[in-house]
Amino acid sequence: MNTTVSQASAIGHAAAAAAMPWRRVLGAYREEARAEILRYLRMPNFMLPLLLMPCLFYLLFGIVLAHANGPDAPRYLLASYATFGVMAPGLFGFGVSLAMERGDGLLMLKRAMPMPPLAYLLGKMAMALLMAAVVSLLLLAMAGCLAHAGLHPSQMVRLLVTGTLGVLPFGALGMLIGSLAKGQGGPGTVNLVYLPMAFLSGLWFPLSILPGVLQRLAPVWPSYHLDQLALQAVGLGHAGSAWGHVAALAGFTAACLLVAARRLRRYG
Repeated sequence: MNTTVSQASAIGHAAAAAAMPWRRVLGAYREEARAEILRYLRMPNFMLPLLLMPCLFYLLFGIVLAHANGPDAPRYLLASYATFGVMAPGLFGFGVSLAMERGDGLLMLKRAMPMPPLAYLLGKMAMALLMAAVVSLLLLAMAGCLAHAGLHPSQMVRLLVTGTLGVLPFGALGMLIGSLAKGQGGPGTVNLVYLPMAFLSGLWFPLSILPGVLQRLAPVWPSYHLDQLALQAVGLGHAGSAWGHVAALAGFTAACLLVAARRLRRYG
């Protein structure tokens, strides 16, 4: 039954896209993204924790206690908490909302509507990118004004770009989680992934204090690769290894998207 509905929806979407002028297609994408952004702006209980939690961590450990952690601590922790901060919009924005909307039947309704098939997911991605950019900007402002991290403008721009685009792998992972969980199971499942992954990637503590097995497993997690790119952006990473981390993140994103798309086509 779900397969039949999915095939009918796909045929309907293809016919609608073929008959719709390109201006209306672009307008549909724009309106879906606008509606998604407005929906979350009207949910401060969702927005504020995502924005404030990495900033509060950085205020405490990167500014107030920075003198006990060495001269590079403000920059090092800026990269770590920027990575931690951009993980949440992707995981929660996709994983929790998609799981709940699947459970409520909203996703099935969206698929039956005469709208471009990717508008729903791209609207969520636009919201995640915006949130990641805001988190990165807030942390950069704190690093420059409060921590006096001494960042060059080019380093600030590079970290902003890295943080904003770095939300994409976690959006793909959130989409996969949302395709597996339904309804109220979404938040718990996302937290089971979010917090352990941050810990095991060395975002809260240096990897050197973890057991050797966990250190060797760190490259499995996308947050590890994004953190390495963020460290390079602020001048603390290992030079020359950026493309390997980019390739790892791209492969992880593609794998999650493929599996999630297949599950959504089959099970809705």
